[in-house]
Amino acid sequence: MKILVTGGTGYIGSHTAVELQNSGYEVIVIDNLCNSNADVIDRVADISGKKPEFEKIDLCDREGLQKFFGKNSDIKAVIHFAALKAVGESVQNPLLYYRNNISGMINLLDEMLKCGVDKIVYSSSCTVYGEADALPVTEDSPIKKAESPYGFTKQAGEQMLFDTARVNDFKSCILRYFNPTGAHDSALIGELPIGVPNNLVPYITQTAAGIRETLTVNGNDYDTPDGTNIRDYIHVTDLAKAHVIALERMLNGKNIEKTEVFNLGTGRGNSVMEVINAFEKVTGLKIKYRIGPRRQGDVVSIYSDTGKANQILGWKAERDLDNMMLTAWKWQKHISEL
Repeated sequence: MKILVTGGTGYIGSHTAVELQNSGYEVIVIDNLCNSNADVIDRVADISGKKPEFEKIDLCDREGLQKFFGKNSDIKAVIHFAALKAVGESVQNPLLYYRNNISGMINLLDEMLKCGVDKIVYSSSCTVYGEADALPVTEDSPIKKAESPYGFTKQAGEQMLFDTARVNDFKSCILRYFNPTGAHDSALIGELPIGVPNNLVPYITQTAAGIRETLTVNGNDYDTPDGTNIRDYIHVTDLAKAHVIALERMLNGKNIEKTEVFNLGTGRGNSVMEVINAFEKVTGLKIKYRIGPRRQGDVVSIYSDTGKANQILGWKAERDLDNMMLTAWKWQKHISEL
């Protein structure tokens, strides 16, 4: 059974490709490589023993996408990761995010409907909740005004799926996940942003490796116990496994509604300083950091209630923050040796 993974050379996409192949699926990846490298496909093959098909395609290239679907009529479902995802960058360059994330998804859904591909797992985000009124957030928490253009594109993507399902025989599973981190146990794949990292953990590991001189903590005057932002960090392998479970729920006809929504996190929030301290504890290294100004678009605190995913999907995050930091560091050491 062939599954299309858009953005499959990226961080979460590559880990999900591994889990799909380990579960017996045939994987075809498309990616425009704007924030990843094609050699990830070889590393996925080294882990799973099978090389996914790969084509370099930008979802905003409608003609290229049409040709791709025209010659891949056996695709049964899509897992859609392909999107730009940096909150700060989206604030500075909103039209880039609207054009890439929203237009690209419209093109993808158009081609899926034309070709009769009627199932999609959508990579959404806890950013859709904005600054939540109450914590932890559940799937029924209000969708607030987005704090960033990135968050708005995720809200728009969700709405597209609800509206598409309303007028078509079309099923989707929306996974709202929190802060993915860590790396595969093999240290063959992990988070490797091109240029300066926008996420906390790769910035920590690059600072520890001497690639970055100093880590900037974006604000220590928030209304939290230590003044730094709180997030729900989840290991990327736990996250990847959830995508396979969500896919199989639709393939096996177990979904109750045409569009279903699940939070994916650990249910626990950790502050920026707690993450730094956890990294220092498991590695024995000290991180050089400084306190900088708040970053526009960041919410103060958010973490998940994962009861729905635990009960209905039968999924639960298994790895703790220490394991996330340890595997992230092993990955950083591996790529530093290449």
